[in-house]
Amino acid sequence: MARRKLASEMNVVPYIDVMLVLLVIFMITAPLLTQGIDVDLPDADAAPMAFDPSNEPVVLSVDSKGDIYLSVGDDPDSPITDEDVVRIVTTLLQRRPDLGIIVEADGRVPYQAVMQAMAALQAAGARKIGFAADPEAQG
Repeated sequence: MARRKLASEMNVVPYIDVMLVLLVIFMITAPLLTQGIDVDLPDADAAPMAFDPSNEPVVLSVDSKGDIYLSVGDDPDSPITDEDVVRIVTTLLQRRPDLGIIVEADGRVPYQAVMQAMAALQAAGARKIGFAADPEAQG
């Protein structure tokens, strides 16, 4: 009676199938992960700041209607009140006193709305505040 030799080759076809399915899933979900508030930033002739990914800043957005959004919290895509800004930023600053905050406001928003957002940040004790601009629009 002859013994059969065991096949020691690995069948990689199922692994390729799984890889292709995962690739399709990631290709579909990646565009859905982009989030943020649609803000038409004003133009400025300024050099971009250095970005340290370990100390990511919080972004406070003011849209064209004057609604305020914060990039952290329960729902970053929902507008919040000045009181919520003070509460959330105060809590964040207690954990990270060196926290930077970037204010991005739509170019069409009334100046009063930006000043209200700045007053809320000041009431929360924020010290490191920067403004976002669109440097690419400058020729």
